[in-house]
Formats: sequence, structure tokens, C-alpha cells
Amino acid sequence: QVQLVESGGGLVEPGGSLRLSCVTPETLFSLYDMGWYRQAPGKQRELVARVTSRGTPSYAASVKGRFTISRDNVKKLVSLQMNNLKPEDTAVYYCQASFASRNYWGQGTQVTVSS
Repeated sequence: QVQLVESGGGLVEPGGSLRLSCVTPETLFSLYDMGWYRQAPGKQRELVARVTSRGTPSYAASVKGRFTISRDNVKKLVSLQMNNLKPEDTAVYYCQASFASRNYWGQGTQVTVSS
């Protein structure tokens, strides 16, 4: 089991920014592909951004140009910088670690975008 702990969620006005972080004590962190997913009320969980073990990022079309995913293999940390937030970004955001066909999830952190 891989332990993932998210932080950084909160309430922000439209147009604002938040930075989410996900840390793990996993010693093999550098081998994992890491991702951020979100789930809004009444909707399915969806991929927001992903970064491979080699550091290649990818984004959902809805967040491209506004969100940036990054990883620090020394700190065993993956971050999601979210800029120009919109009300439709409101959701619980989950960190995911993937390796050898296994997926591990954090507990989630709430992001609410509202005036």
C-alpha cells in the first residue's frame, strides 16, 4: 500500500489560484507515474493532470494552460498549481500513484471556487 497525503485545498474566488501538494513516504516514488484527478458532486472522477516517472506532463483539455503539474523526486512530492480558477473547477481533488498496473489514491482535498 502506498500512502498519499494531499494538502492545499480551500475556498478561492474565480480567477484566483491554489497550489495542491501530495507527499508520500514511498521510497520508490521516482518510479511512479503520478496524477491528479477530481470528482464534482454527481459526476464521475476525471483525470486533471498527469506526470510520468520521466517527468512528462499531460493535461485535460479543460485545464490546459491554467494548471501545471510538477514533481520533486527528492522530496517525494507532486504538486498541482492551479491558476485562473473557475467555478466549474470545484471538486474534491485526489492524488494518484501508478506503478506495475496498480493504482493508489489519497484521501482527497476539497477545492471550492466561488464568489
